[in-house]
Amino acid sequence: MTTGGPVTQPEQPSTPAAHGGSAAPSGTAPSPQAAEPPRSAGHERTLGPLDDDAVEAPRSAGHERTIGPLDGIRVADFSRVLAGPYATMILADLGADVIKIESPDGDGTRQWSPPVNAVGQSTYFAGVNRGKRSVVCDLRSEAGIARARELATSADVVIENFKPGTMERFGLGYEAVSAANPGVVYCSISGFGDTAGKDLPGYDLLVQAVGGLMSITGQPDDEGGQPTKVGVALVDILTGLNAVIGIQAALRARDRASGHGPHGGADGTSGRGQHGSVDGTVGRGQHVRVTLLGSLLSALANQASSTLETGVSPGRMGNAHPSISPYETFRAEDQPLALAVGTDGQFARMCRVIGRPELAEDPRFADNPSRVAHRAALRELLEERLLTRPAAEWIAEFTAEQIPAGRVNTIAQAIELAESLDLGIVAETPAQGADGDTRALRSIATPISLSATPASYGTPPPALGEHDGATWLR
Repeated sequence: MTTGGPVTQPEQPSTPAAHGGSAAPSGTAPSPQAAEPPRSAGHERTLGPLDDDAVEAPRSAGHERTIGPLDGIRVADFSRVLAGPYATMILADLGADVIKIESPDGDGTRQWSPPVNAVGQSTYFAGVNRGKRSVVCDLRSEAGIARARELATSADVVIENFKPGTMERFGLGYEAVSAANPGVVYCSISGFGDTAGKDLPGYDLLVQAVGGLMSITGQPDDEGGQPTKVGVALVDILTGLNAVIGIQAALRARDRASGHGPHGGADGTSGRGQHGSVDGTVGRGQHVRVTLLGSLLSALANQASSTLETGVSPGRMGNAHPSISPYETFRAEDQPLALAVGTDGQFARMCRVIGRPELAEDPRFADNPSRVAHRAALRELLEERLLTRPAAEWIAEFTAEQIPAGRVNTIAQAIELAESLDLGIVAETPAQGADGDTRALRSIATPISLSATPASYGTPPPALGEHDGATWLR
């Protein structure tokens, strides 16, 4: 099993047949007079720029509802595993009504345990699926396909990460959905695109390898290193972020096309009718395509830029930087520490702190290009001094002199640091366990702080098919 899981899964059918049966009657139009879903607890109602009181987002029982910047936007989420669910969780955090459309077996990550959270859910699944509603559609049945089409044609956004061509075979591709729903923003996530690379499997590990990331990650060959993947499914996460950017850009273009200025309708509201204006005129949506390979190459930034301009591919350098020195980890007496010295002034102050001020005047180290050229010699001199004292003592002195330095933390220590800095990095969501008791589920919050329309976390990751038979679709 890959770290981030496949975008197109060879172990499962790469077709919507993987989205199997419905526990409730499918293809039946729900009553427009249905009662509102329950609210989520303990939150004030904050008006967002896309708010529309006529279109209610999901609410969980016993909770006050926060209105976010994407309130009134409905998302039909056919994605699974990581890249797509991560994208739709961010949209849900920002107020969108995300309907997770699953097979009878559910998203495969529901079974990826241990570990589990306080109510017994896989932490992998729970980490990217809060704030959503779950319905089951059996795309092996006509009724299930009809229900899926109903959801897709009533949505502002459709997102899927099946193998290219799969959704089209079931009448759920962009052309079919947009013909019935001209305002839809339809996001397709694939490993390598929908043309020449459409048949290639989109695994995060595979893309880290073929996309060049592993070639620059790990210790160099002369130190016995091997190409190494990073410790999380980073390509899936980058792709999910790009999907969110593309979706929001397309929503903005749709709003503009429907006659809304930079601040919404003429009365200052979002002006959302079904997919556009108060009078029902429709702004056109569009097809957003995001690939794992493209997302990775874009994120290679300076490494890709230097390759294009010089024709030379960089190699692995461990924790060192190709263009800055000293900018890596060093051994101290008890544990490693990271030094990120980016200017000549910082370097001179660092030399004073370690008791070697003359190094700043040494021609080999007088400026950054010289330090890069003599990196090995500089590293040896610095570590000779750093090994004489504990990391915490050095870090305290470096920080006092405004020299960027820090210890190499565990994830638990990193979360503790963020909390100590009041970053609001941990979200707590109430959820009911099998025993009926309510527990707080902890997850990493969306790291975007909005002053007027903040993210909210009122509903926990859903149980499979938890919202089947609900009459909220209208």
